[in-house]
Amino acid sequence: MAPRDLALGMVFLVQTLAGILGNSSLLLHYLILHFTGCKFRLTDLILKHLTVANVLVILSKGVPQTMAALGMKHFLDDTGCKLVFYVHRVSRDVSIGSTCLLSVFQAISISPTCSRWMGLKVKAPKYVGPSTILCWILNMMLNVMVPMNVTGKWQNNNITRKMDYDYCSAISHGKITDLLYIALMLFRDVVFVGLMLWASSFMVFILYRHKQQVQYIHALSHTSSPGSRATQSILVLVSTFVLLCSLSSILQFCLAFFSIHKMWLVKASALIAGCFPTVSPYILMSYDSRLPTHCLPWIIAAKSSVL
Repeated sequence: MAPRDLALGMVFLVQTLAGILGNSSLLLHYLILHFTGCKFRLTDLILKHLTVANVLVILSKGVPQTMAALGMKHFLDDTGCKLVFYVHRVSRDVSIGSTCLLSVFQAISISPTCSRWMGLKVKAPKYVGPSTILCWILNMMLNVMVPMNVTGKWQNNNITRKMDYDYCSAISHGKITDLLYIALMLFRDVVFVGLMLWASSFMVFILYRHKQQVQYIHALSHTSSPGSRATQSILVLVSTFVLLCSLSSILQFCLAFFSIHKMWLVKASALIAGCFPTVSPYILMSYDSRLPTHCLPWIIAAKSSVL
């Protein structure tokens, strides 16, 4: 194995282990909060679904990519490739949808009680559960065609138009068809990102106005309220997502439009795609003031593994 391939494999391995450890720590955190009787926030259910989606993204993308980078490229047959790609696409889309739902519901939860949002703020809690379940169902249905466009790397050798993903292959249906499919995916992502930016701008405005109104309290105490810290964590999370999603979309556009299928570009796209599921649990845990003291050793160990 070439030193460059070994180094890349180690990078994927560290990213995968850090992501699994971080998301496992976050799930353990919510489990402890449940058994200790801590009151859950409006957005906690969405965060649980986001964490599950992140774990599936890492298992379906990070683990196979790590194995392929370390030289083990014959571990998936045709059925395995179809299953892995389908799970990755569904979990990736659920992660995007959950992040969008997270920002929108948090914006609703911190809206002023005396505003026109009052009616929506009262009804919002009962829509959280159905919204997250609907997100899973819709993405499972919308991605039902993905397995048909994926094949094992050493299967169907009579198919000439393939896009090599190191351990599996995607069947190309022509440049126009591929571009149309990428355009539809990017349009959906742009809509979700637009909603996130709108909700984030609203939250920044609310936080700024609240700070102005209670400035004299902040002069006495430098601690932030739990609601403020939760909003700040979501703002950081959305900002990180928008940045990484933009980079990933640019690489996907290059792969589809310019017909550039160099392996380094495919691996760079996979590495960036795994960044958000890896860093998001550490962002959320660092801002959560409800973290139990007896859970801290596990969380600190998880954070130190990333550093």
